[in-house]
Amino acid sequence: MNLKKVVSIVAATAMCASVLSVSAFAADFPGKKQITIVCPYAAGGASDTTSRIFASEFEQAIGTTVLVQNTTGASGAIGLETVRNSKPDGYTIAYMPVESTMLSSLGYTDLTTEDFRFIGRAMTIPAAITVKADSEWETFDDFIAYAKEHPGEVRVGNSGTGSIWQVAAASVEETCGVEFNHVPFSDGAASAVTALLGGNIEAVAVSPSEVYTNVEAGDLRTLVVLGESASSVLPDVPVATDLGYDIVIQGWGGFAVPKDTPDEIVEVLEAAAETAINSDAMKELLASKGYEHAYLSGADMDAKAAEELAHYSELIPTMGIVME
Repeated sequence: MNLKKVVSIVAATAMCASVLSVSAFAADFPGKKQITIVCPYAAGGASDTTSRIFASEFEQAIGTTVLVQNTTGASGAIGLETVRNSKPDGYTIAYMPVESTMLSSLGYTDLTTEDFRFIGRAMTIPAAITVKADSEWETFDDFIAYAKEHPGEVRVGNSGTGSIWQVAAASVEETCGVEFNHVPFSDGAASAVTALLGGNIEAVAVSPSEVYTNVEAGDLRTLVVLGESASSVLPDVPVATDLGYDIVIQGWGGFAVPKDTPDEIVEVLEAAAETAINSDAMKELLASKGYEHAYLSGADMDAKAAEELAHYSELIPTMGIVME
């Protein structure tokens, strides 16, 4: 037998052994070993709350212990890097926020969603444009018309420099050909809403869940929702796409593993994630927080994240954001 044949046989044998090893491991996955979900934000927030109810339902679906670990820092980059650098064996999962498509453009990390494979999306939180109830703008068209005639005069508050809500306002600018005076509130959307109520700014770009109590009280008016569909908490507010504006900007939360995780393991995780996300407990929690239940499969979420990564990679550098 010549050397070339020997090398080919050895290589083929090694490949078969590798495939059998992965298949055998996947067949036993997850066994009794603990799975850790890394939430890249602090306890108590929307990401943490979503991660914990998902973990509870996911644990029942997959049949082993599931723990949530909060690993914070650099607007979520530290926690996501922890998962990216973990062993791709299915036992370390990341809670993935929409910011995972923005962090590289903001300069926090070289990490992108291309470093992961999603196992499912759980929810969305649409952006919305809200003004005072006694303002001169009755409709979103009125608001845009005024902004065109008064470039840079309309002060629009958001939840912080580089936040998804600032990006939402920037997307309105880009699509509608207007210019706002962006006013970031580093301590979050609540402060932006307070400033709007006090007349210190003219509008806010935040989610419907962050303004609906003030809208119901008659103090604020939400002009438009920038999500994929109507808001569950403000169902009568028009959606931008229905008005002819090609703007869809929303927060979302999903779950993902390192990109080199074997297909056999991803399939197991995806099946359990679908069951967990579509459980009554998950739907009830999301509704109670004003979030939209919005399950997507891993493959569909991979494609959506890729689209948003490309969009934000183009948009964010044009916004003139300077991170501290």
